[in-house]
Amino acid sequence: MNAHTRRCTLPGPTGTLAVAIDEPPHLPATGLRGVAVICHPHPLHGGTMDNKVAQTLARTFVQLGYRAVRFNFRGVAGSEGQWDEGRGEVDDALAVIAAQRNPDLPLVLAGFSFGAYVASQAAAQIAASAPAERLVLVGPATVNFEVAAVPANTVVIHGEADEVVPLSATLDWARPQALPVVVVPGVGHFFHGQLGLLKSIILGAWH
Repeated sequence: MNAHTRRCTLPGPTGTLAVAIDEPPHLPATGLRGVAVICHPHPLHGGTMDNKVAQTLARTFVQLGYRAVRFNFRGVAGSEGQWDEGRGEVDDALAVIAAQRNPDLPLVLAGFSFGAYVASQAAAQIAASAPAERLVLVGPATVNFEVAAVPANTVVIHGEADEVVPLSATLDWARPQALPVVVVPGVGHFFHGQLGLLKSIILGAWH
């Protein structure tokens, strides 16, 4: 993502996982604000941790003072294993969370599309023991995957003109939870030309 990106591998459930870690260049005296783990879109549709939305999420959290941790799901560009229809991919996320979270710092989980589904399920699995501080879900894959119910402070952002996941599907998922959804008018699934706006929405939600 930038000159300060550190790439490494971590042990995952089915072999090593490729990981990219970005640190804030200028930390305040109080140190890191927390750790943000970011989940990328669908592996079978070209999704990787270098997806532009995933990179935008990483840049946003670095600007907010978080360590941003991206990773490739099993079977994707340097990560061992193979596609597991969304089940094993949640296990991949949990492995990265376990390896990268600091018990003394808040944890944020973020994801785009399929990655938002994974982030929601990972958050649900750790909720009873060591819950995440907050979630950010961008264009969550509410049509083909069972996106979990999420805490009330979750930031959900969806494009009005999403051609992959209809806005109506995400509203149907959010409605029983009385969960607000930030709708970006005229924007499609990949936020083409609107990544700066996506970043500003998240920054605004943190201030």
